[in-house]
Amino acid sequence: MSLAQITEKIKNDAQKEADEILSKAKGQAEVITQKSGQECDEIRADFDARFEAEHPEIIKRREIGANLDVEKMKLRAKRDLIADVYRQALVKMAELPKDEYLGFCARLLDEAVSTRDEKVLVGRGEKYIDGEWLASYNCEHGSTLELSEEKADIAGGFILLRGRTSIDCSWDMLVKVLQEKQEADVVKRLFPSE
Repeated sequence: MSLAQITEKIKNDAQKEADEILSKAKGQAEVITQKSGQECDEIRADFDARFEAEHPEIIKRREIGANLDVEKMKLRAKRDLIADVYRQALVKMAELPKDEYLGFCARLLDEAVSTRDEKVLVGRGEKYIDGEWLASYNCEHGSTLELSEEKADIAGGFILLRGRTSIDCSWDMLVKVLQEKQEADVVKRLFPSE
């Protein structure tokens, strides 16, 4: 055999061996691809089955969450409505006619005064309680109450000062006390079906 024939035979044998290796590799690749495709299908089927099984629970949880949010919103709206009722009460008290306003303040003073020489602190926008009215009250009740030069941040009424002690007879405090005592009744009147 000549050198060219030997070289040709080696080339042919190498090509044959390379083709066999390549053929085997392609066969293994097909087996692996087929196997991984089956595994993907199984995983997808498993996820689909789990999703189908859990789907009603997911929906139920979302529904519960949504219902809780709705209830919170309703509760907030009710709280706002109740707060508005008490804000309106403050407005109504501040808008009382002068005689009713001062008559109510006189009754509050009758209850609150103890030493008859306290100071009366009124709000910045007070329309009716002034030095003249207080002088008239003092004459009728034998007291020496003074109008404080300071002004309070209250909607109406007054704060009675005695040394470091104060008695808050402001509309704000009266409404707050009323709210604490009667809020349950207000709720029943505003929301009778509940």
